[in-house]
Amino acid sequence: MNQNDNEHDNDELAQRLRELPAERVPSAVVWQRIAAELQQPRQPVPVVITPSMLRPVMHRQPRRWPWLAGAAAAVLALIGTVSLWIPQDRPAPASPLQAQANALTHEYRLAIATIPQDSVPEELLPALHELDTTAVDIRRAIAQSPQAAFLLGQLQRTYALRLELTRQGLDGAGLST
Repeated sequence: MNQNDNEHDNDELAQRLRELPAERVPSAVVWQRIAAELQQPRQPVPVVITPSMLRPVMHRQPRRWPWLAGAAAAVLALIGTVSLWIPQDRPAPASPLQAQANALTHEYRLAIATIPQDSVPEELLPALHELDTTAVDIRRAIAQSPQAAFLLGQLQRTYALRLELTRQGLDGAGLST
């Protein structure tokens, strides 16, 4: 292809472009359909709320007893060492997920033990009881399905919500946690 062929193609293309209409106007039927759509009331869009949207925002408070974690670790190590020397009928070993759930439950129990439970307002007791029941159900589900890792997150959120609700109740009552 030489230079002249290229110029001829460009001229032909330019000519065809000039022949195109300057503007395309939709037909009257299209405008009538648009007007009819604008007159119809809009249907509400359904909103689907998932459980993850209901998850409360937890504000992390500074640790008041930083030595507590170290002491808890030392106690766990001591219990683990002593349990190795005591002969016992051992059940089947726990799955890694169950071991994590056990550790999480232990940490939760240590944290909840530092909060005076007898000072919790009466109106919070049903919700706290429901969270405790939920935690037990999640632990059972972990025992039945030791590969379902998402259950550990559910257990952690349940414990965190239980602790936060207890603290809020005590703060509302004027007590310190």
